[in-house]
Amino acid sequence: QVQLVESGGGLVQAGGSLRLSCAASTIMFGLNVMAWYRQAPGKQRELVATITTNGYTNYLDSVKGRFTISRDNAKYAVYLQMNSLKSEDTAVYYCYAEGGGVRVWGQGTQVTVSS
Repeated sequence: QVQLVESGGGLVQAGGSLRLSCAASTIMFGLNVMAWYRQAPGKQRELVATITTNGYTNYLDSVKGRFTISRDNAKYAVYLQMNSLKSEDTAVYYCYAEGGGVRVWGQGTQVTVSS
């Protein structure tokens, strides 16, 4: 059973940085898009960033210039480097992967940014 294991969340001061990591527990054949979503309490889950196998990326407007998504295809892993963090970035962050008919969500990792 494929699972996405997330790490790197925690508490950080505004203006600081965090790096989130996510890796599949087993090989994912035909893996295509990997992404990060986030959800704050009482709010809709939103797409933060996506990355294709060849490295094409897209970002939520509010994180452009601050966040960078990357991946390691050999490790079936995706990362989110978050710089210049703001209090409004506080949310549970979810890893997502799809391809070859498989869609998998991580369980989420909490990111809290203090003012």
